[in-house]
This record gives sequence, C-alpha cells and structure tokens, in this order.
Amino acid sequence: MSFGEPHNPYGQQQPPQTPQGQPGYGYPQQAPQGIPPQGGYAYPQQAPQAYPGGPGGYPGGYPGAHMEMPGGAKAARVILFIVGALQVLGGLFFIIGGAVFAAALSESSSSSSSAQDAGAIAGTVGVVLGIFFIGLSLWPILTAAKMGKGRGGVRVSGIIYGSLQALFAVLGMLGNLAALGADDNTPAGFGVIAILPSLVPLALGLTIVIGLAKAGDYFSRPQY
Repeated sequence: MSFGEPHNPYGQQQPPQTPQGQPGYGYPQQAPQGIPPQGGYAYPQQAPQAYPGGPGGYPGGYPGAHMEMPGGAKAARVILFIVGALQVLGGLFFIIGGAVFAAALSESSSSSSSAQDAGAIAGTVGVVLGIFFIGLSLWPILTAAKMGKGRGGVRVSGIIYGSLQALFAVLGMLGNLAALGADDNTPAGFGVIAILPSLVPLALGLTIVIGLAKAGDYFSRPQY
C-alpha cells in the first residue's frame, strides 16, 4: 500500500482541480492591475441612488428649502404690512383733505382771490403729498410680500427700511426735545409726553431690523 493511491482513504489527497478559466471555491484571484475582475464574489458597483421627492435626491427638495420663517422675521413682515397700509391711508387723507379744503375756499363767495389761490395751492400740495406717501408705501408692502420666497435682497431692503424709520423717529424725538428746551415756560415733565409719539415708530423700526438681522439662515437657504 502506497501513499497517493486513489482507493486508499488514508492516502495523500490532492486538491480538486478546476478547469482553467473557471472560478474555484476559494478566495477570488486578484486580477492584474488595469484589468477588471472577472467572476468571483465581488459585488458590482452600484450608482448612487437618489431619494425621491425633490431635486438633489432629498425628500421634498434640498435641505432647508422648506425652512419655516423665524418668529422675528414673521413679526417684521406683519409690521411692514401694517406700516405700508398706514402710509396708504395717510396718502389718501392728504389727497382728500387737500381737495376738500381747496373746494371749500373756491366755493366760498366771501373769500378773496388770494384766499382762493391759497386753497388751490393747498389742494395741490395735499395731492402731491398723498401720491408721495402712497408711492412710498409700496416699499414696505412689496418687501413684506416677497419675504416668503425672497432671498437676501429682500432682507436687506427690509433692514434699510426699518433703519430709516428708526432714524427718523430719533430725529423727531430730538427735535421735540430741542423745541421744548428753547421754551422756558414748558413744564419739566412735558418733555416725556412730547417724545411718546416718536417711541412707537422707533420700536417698530428696531423690531424690523432685529427680526430680519437674526433671520440670515432663512433668507440664505437654497431655493430651486
């Protein structure tokens, strides 16, 4: 009995031979560099799959595309709408008031020609001021209307408008205090009452500026 006999169970066994070119059951042979692997157990490369629902493969679109408007920006938007509506009402008041004043003077039989001319001038001035205020109201109204889909330019427009409103409120406050200081007969506590009307537009302007300044992430979000 010799080793290597085919019928001897204790003989030296040879590994199974596989036909050339066919993969065996061991580890896959590494292909030479530059030649793609053939067969074996290597997993095929798959293209990256995109999530359905929007561009970029993200559900609903790109990240941040549907970001909710911050509370400060919402408050600024409401204030811009209110201020714009008040400016429209102010413009209509000037137009109607000027027209009524001019008509009253022109229809009065006892008024002189100079008074009638003054009424006509007052009516013209009222119409011009009214048109100016109505035209100016388009700035805050359009800014507020475009904030939902606007980019950084809308944010800058709102900040500039709020800053100007706060600036004019401060100038009006200083003017009232200067006028009171020039009058020696003014009571000491009357200065606080005189600046109260300027505090409201000042607070509104600062609310617009601060609310939009803190909403930079919302206005810089990707939009497609």
